[in-house]
Amino acid sequence: MSGIVVVDQRTDWPVDIPGIEVVTAWDYLTHEMHTRARRQRVYNLCRSFAYQSTGYYVSLLAGARGHKPLPEITTIQDLKLAESPRIINDEVEELIQRSLARIGSSEYVMNVYFGDSLAKRHERLARALFNLFPAPLLQVKFVYRGEEWRVDSLGPIALGEVPASHHEFLYEAARDYFSRKRSPRVRRESARYDLAILINEDEKEPPSNPRALKLFEKAAEDLGFDVEFIDKSDYGHVAEFDALFIRETTAVNHHTYRFARRAAREGLVVVDDPLSILRAANKVFLAQLMERHRIPQPKTMLIHSRNLKQVAQELGFPCVLKQPDSQFSRGVIKIENAAELKEKAGEMLERSDLIIGQSFEPTDYDWRVGVLDGQPLYACRYFMAKDHWQVVKRAGNGDKVEGGHETLAIEDVPAPVRQIAVQAARAVGNGLYGVDLKQFGKVVKVIEVNDNPNIDHGVEDLVLKEALYRRVMEYFIKRLEARTRT
Repeated sequence: MSGIVVVDQRTDWPVDIPGIEVVTAWDYLTHEMHTRARRQRVYNLCRSFAYQSTGYYVSLLAGARGHKPLPEITTIQDLKLAESPRIINDEVEELIQRSLARIGSSEYVMNVYFGDSLAKRHERLARALFNLFPAPLLQVKFVYRGEEWRVDSLGPIALGEVPASHHEFLYEAARDYFSRKRSPRVRRESARYDLAILINEDEKEPPSNPRALKLFEKAAEDLGFDVEFIDKSDYGHVAEFDALFIRETTAVNHHTYRFARRAAREGLVVVDDPLSILRAANKVFLAQLMERHRIPQPKTMLIHSRNLKQVAQELGFPCVLKQPDSQFSRGVIKIENAAELKEKAGEMLERSDLIIGQSFEPTDYDWRVGVLDGQPLYACRYFMAKDHWQVVKRAGNGDKVEGGHETLAIEDVPAPVRQIAVQAARAVGNGLYGVDLKQFGKVVKVIEVNDNPNIDHGVEDLVLKEALYRRVMEYFIKRLEARTRT
């Protein structure tokens, strides 16, 4: 994907950067070569983004042409909203206080150039601000009130308003931004689309192991994708891609959800999409959703402080309590008696006004059926850890013991398991899900539906092998081509 810097006058940007062409805003808006260009990144450095100004139209029409502008038109609009300072204060409050702690005055103005700051001590804050509002040139005013720093105002800064003493730093920041993580890799001319795969190299239990990630990359490239692995520091680059595949464990109050939201807003095909994250992340929502769709599940009770005394009568002992946002067997506990119920439920209700209680229905294994686009993709039996009632047994020191696993061809999975798994996944959405189920003879019950399911080399891919990764990438191609046709 080529890149152009758009300015009001060519003399506004006197810097030669390899791979970057400088064009005037008027040329970009009116010349046919730019109208018809494809796969182009547009760095909008116009002097004004006022409504219906030339700079405004550069970002607006870049989006219409299928280009990748920075800033996007949505960022320009977001910067005009009165609540923008509040959003920054809520998101990066701790970082603001730490970064500005040594400032002696009651006001401080920070210029952010391509996500970087002239002051080294503010580098992390500058990157965080850019991630929230990706614009090449930002100015943020902080004020000290009530013993803390707060954002008073923010907005784009015109290229002509950058102090002369900052010019060299600005140009260097631009060079770094244009080349960041991209210079070592030569883009293939045959690539049809750009795919970002969001990962966290420090995550202890990622949804895909390194070998699986390589197989996803290979499958994507074979289908015509140019693939780039990104991390949470690359939020400002999201709009440069056609699709986003999240292979970091998702959560609602987390950067993975913000990545998904932004990707969806910018028109990318995204897995996991933000609605799926919202729905699958909350066990309270899932319990109500399964009930509404009449999908069988263990006897389930919505527990709150006012009905705690009814749990014993409704569910009996032992029973299972679930924190709404529980993951990987964390936040899911077995309750043996009334005293334990009072203690553990009380702790959970301090974090959430509602929690889930379910009858305890033990089995030797749980089914996991992967469902993609409303169709079964893979199936596994996850066996309980030795001498434990869950697949994963966690010790207080952080150690864990896992049960074994068995991967089956979809056609070898009992029909009721397949059918109910698909029903449950379709109730959540049409993305990629892992449906956990228990089977009691002919009776099948849904335990939960997970977005961002595990797809590990050596486990979920044992039957389909490389075809599993290809089918996931074919889903992206299908969605992208459907958008092109419409």
